[in-house]
Amino acid sequence: MANGAVTTALERLLKPLSREMTADLARMLLNIQADEDTQARYEELAEKHSAAIATPEELAELEGLVQANTFLGVLRAEARAFLGKTPHA
Repeated sequence: MANGAVTTALERLLKPLSREMTADLARMLLNIQADEDTQARYEELAEKHSAAIATPEELAELEGLVQANTFLGVLRAEARAFLGKTPHA
């Protein structure tokens, strides 16, 4: 499934989340960041992928990180939308 299709599917699946969203949860979602080790590993894997020297295991790990980031991106979009339409959030 292409990344755009994955995002669209995630958006549809997570849409009900907006009914349960709170301002605190939205702010928490917007503040989530990868720790330094995870970010460094992502950069290492991305460089190996770009240089075409990543092993199949490394490619799978990179794909997992990309999928997690896509998932988090959809959650953040929902959080931004919620905060944008909530007075005094």
